Amino acid sequence: MGDLLLVRHGETEWSRSGQHTSWTDLPLTGQGEEQAKSLAPLLTGRTYARALSSPLGRALRTAELAGIPGIEPDPDLHEWDYGGYEGITTAEIHRTRPDWDLWTDGVPPGPEGHPGETPDGIGARADRVLARVAPALAEGDVVLVAHAHFLRVLTARRLGLPPADGRLFRLATATVSRLSTEHGHPVIAEWNVRP
Repeated sequence: MGDLLLVRHGETEWSRSGQHTSWTDLPLTGQGEEQAKSLAPLLTGRTYARALSSPLGRALRTAELAGIPGIEPDPDLHEWDYGGYEGITTAEIHRTRPDWDLWTDGVPPGPEGHPGETPDGIGARADRVLARVAPALAEGDVVLVAHAHFLRVLTARRLGLPPADGRLFRLATATVSRLSTEHGHPVIAEWNVRP
């Protein structure tokens, strides 16, 4: 059984400022591009049974700069739809909703086509990704390039936890994390690794 490598994209203006970013497809900052390039020693020289990325530019660019071969865009790797909280920081939300928590309260609907998502909705997408890559994991390593909240939920689901337990796994920009197995059970082998 191969390992599942999770790559969070490099820095964008909004990841730096803490603004919730889902469908707004911001480019990597100059720092984000350098971060993505710095991941190459952790990711190149490997053979992947499958390599998938969010279809958003910041993830695809990170995969390109990190030198991941054969990357395929997968819409299920898209970031959490933050609905009406797109572009807003948690501190701004807390001014009007001091007890708000993304993991338990969700988000209000946003503009047309962006109704927002719940942890369970993200969990269903993560489960679809995990089912799709299961045959490839039987052959070797799989790499997924995506976004913080989505990868946190995917980690929870891989470990058999409820989607909202993704809150337990802080994930920095431009990091590689590795989910493996021990005695037939999924485990976290490495988390938030940078060169």
